[in-house]
Amino acid sequence: MAERRAIPVYLSLEEAAEAMSVSVRTIRRWIAAGTLPAYRCGRRAIRIKLEDTGSRTPADPRSAVLGILRPVL
Repeated sequence: MAERRAIPVYLSLEEAAEAMSVSVRTIRRWIAAGTLPAYRCGRRAIRIKLEDTGSRTPADPRSAVLGILRPVL
């Protein structure tokens, strides 16, 4: 029998912001900076995988700034 794969759960920007304790604007900044992967569903809807929201620490307010800054090579 084939192995079962977990079905990924996708969140809206509002749901992701609430789960990460940040604003929707911060979520949009992270997406624009390329530090938070996002997926477009149709023309307007943007979704974020639930598993991608766990990679940040929402308790640290500096994570919003540190997530955008990347080392210049």
